[in-house]
Amino acid sequence: MQFVKNIQFTRLIKADGRLREFNFRKMTHLQETLFSIDVVDDRGNRIMFRMQRHDTDWQIIPQPIPAWIQQQEKVLSDMIKEELNTQTFTVY
Repeated sequence: MQFVKNIQFTRLIKADGRLREFNFRKMTHLQETLFSIDVVDDRGNRIMFRMQRHDTDWQIIPQPIPAWIQQQEKVLSDMIKEELNTQTFTVY
């Protein structure tokens, strides 16, 4: 029996001069771990993108996204690493 813990979290990050709510969700796709992230722009449109692990950091998978998101790649990577480090796994 294999247990897979669902990891979802939200962080406020200052981007493009405003505090924005970034929602993270861990996904496993073909043996690869990805994070799906969404954030709302100034017009209320939800922007969704993915990040994948590259060496010890997480990088945005190339896709058309606003520059203000791309500029936060390091911060987003740090948030993912921080959350993964604080996770504890309990089996009942």
